Amino acid sequence: QSLRWHIELQPWASLSHSLEEEAMRFLKYITTPLISCENVNEHGMTDKPKMTRKPWSICLDDRFSLAHQIKNKQCRLYSLGLGTEDNHFEVNMAKVGCEVHCFDPSIKHPHIQEGKHLWYHRLSIDWREPSPAIAAQKLHSRTKKMGTILNDFGHRKIDVLKADMESAEWKILENLILENIVEQIGQLIFEIHLHWPGFEVSGDDSSVVRYWYSLLKELELKNFQLFYSYKDLSKPQIFLKKQAFNASSSYILSWVNTSWR
Repeated sequence: QSLRWHIELQPWASLSHSLEEEAMRFLKYITTPLISCENVNEHGMTDKPKMTRKPWSICLDDRFSLAHQIKNKQCRLYSLGLGTEDNHFEVNMAKVGCEVHCFDPSIKHPHIQEGKHLWYHRLSIDWREPSPAIAAQKLHSRTKKMGTILNDFGHRKIDVLKADMESAEWKILENLILENIVEQIGQLIFEIHLHWPGFEVSGDDSSVVRYWYSLLKELELKNFQLFYSYKDLSKPQIFLKKQAFNASSSYILSWVNTSWR
């Protein structure tokens, strides 16, 4: 497939291009699962009250391959933007035999292995390659696109991609779609942030929400179905710098790729 430069924007929610219409369409979309998952597993939420940890949720229904991959010790998880204070999901996925790669640019060494299945890499994921001048200064750049990292690691597929990128998630998701990387992923768990447009997302508020919605519709076109939505009430209840639409500034969303083999 050829690479694209831009995603396809969805038609406006209304002729007036009103923020309220765009926001209502978008918020309904992210809070309405498209597919039901009978066996939603929130790994790492067993020994402490739920309030203390985020519900990073995967679908372990037999009709999708992840349960089979875990059973055969063949699953692979990439975790982006990890803060070391909350790595229970990653640790527990490694305990069940998944090969877990955490990308955290703040660690001291280029690569750290903890136990048999858990690695930390001093890398951050970006939606563009660093400029050649910067890359030349730092022989081993700490910032790379997902496609570059997959090539560097020799990985063709990721069973689960988890991302908490503090508003960079929109451009990273766009890059995964435009470069057809998303088709190499079985399940996506993203924390999305709605308190401001996000890095390098331009336009008025209505245009921003239309762009967010269009990105998620592109995922749907790639056979990703939303099966889990969590509204984080512990975060400020802000939508594009306003208290509006009964929205939180943060949601955790999980999708399964229904064409994943």
